[in-house]
Amino acid sequence: MSELIPRQEGAAVLVGVDFGLPHFDSELEELGLLAQTAGLTPVARLACKRKAPDAALFVGSGKAEEIKELAALHRASEVIFDQALSPAQQRNLERQLDVAVYDRTFLILEIFAQRARSHEGKLQVELARLQYLSTRLVRRWSHLERQTGGAGVRGGPGEKQIELDRRMISESIKRTRERLAKVQKQRGTQRRQRERRDTFNISLVGYTNAGKSSLFNALVKARAYAADQLFATLDTTTRHLYLGDARRQVSISDTVGFIRDLPHGLVDAFKATLQEAVDADLLLHVIDASNPHYPEQMAEVQSVLQEIGADAVPQLLVFNKLDALESTQHPLHLQDEMEIDGVQVPRIFLSARTGEGVPLLRAELARQSGCATDTMTPAADAELHDATDGLGTIPPLTRERSE
Repeated sequence: MSELIPRQEGAAVLVGVDFGLPHFDSELEELGLLAQTAGLTPVARLACKRKAPDAALFVGSGKAEEIKELAALHRASEVIFDQALSPAQQRNLERQLDVAVYDRTFLILEIFAQRARSHEGKLQVELARLQYLSTRLVRRWSHLERQTGGAGVRGGPGEKQIELDRRMISESIKRTRERLAKVQKQRGTQRRQRERRDTFNISLVGYTNAGKSSLFNALVKARAYAADQLFATLDTTTRHLYLGDARRQVSISDTVGFIRDLPHGLVDAFKATLQEAVDADLLLHVIDASNPHYPEQMAEVQSVLQEIGADAVPQLLVFNKLDALESTQHPLHLQDEMEIDGVQVPRIFLSARTGEGVPLLRAELARQSGCATDTMTPAADAELHDATDGLGTIPPLTRERSE
């Protein structure tokens, strides 16, 4: 009966399972944004609770039947799970639901594949996708399963095909890693050149859609792609930023955004890019101040930074999108400190879109670079002090372009 139902291409049913872990997204809001970013149209959402995943179907046979009816009702062509599925679970669900089934990991990989623009970015995504695909070859497709031959001889065309596919993927992974190693070597050379020039290196990090690229553009007057969507930027962009208060240039890099449950394959593949954060002298941790879930997003960023070995790099918290806050939610001071893991970390509130607070950030970057107090003359220092108000903020300068 289900085969006769005309399916709507790109229509997706979103499914999330609450296993009692903190910060479960019961509305599947982020998964919906991921689906839309990948070009899909969410037509229905279903959240349920379980103590543990079902080994065969992840959700159990009863809930699987409910999902099947929901997909048929909305003529959905695919079902997206908010958690990672094992190859066996994915295969069983597709047979049970009669539609394509994907997990969160696959969705993120698809978005990365669509957004990668540079040679390096495409290589990194290709490596992550190959690693993901290699796990799906384990009893994933029936036409590749081992067949039994006659006269007690095991094996057959199916066995040869799956072994061939495994070997081809393994060789592709090896070639891609070698090409990425060359790119990483080139990046290392560039970093050593910056070190020889005594360049102060700053990297922007943060949860996806926090406004990193918008802030990057506001600081260096660049034209890096910025949009109100997840993973608008994948490729690292590095520019020089002149800090007049310090009378010097610094190097600033815009990096890929993080997200909850970022696939480990992607973290591993993007190490060449994320190395910019590891080798930075200062991390600008950009946070969407208007997002009610920003504490959880901050925790996710801290977790990834720890995973890549950048958790010891000094941070400056930048609470962006001040213009999106209600007037009653505005902070009393645009600059203060926030405790993270028992350490007081400096924090600045600003709006990359309107430019409010950006001059204050530039002044703080001059101070953090360690040159403001060393190179400024007493007269220039007094002039800067007179230009600040009681909160330590600096009035917008005419040379600052509003974003």
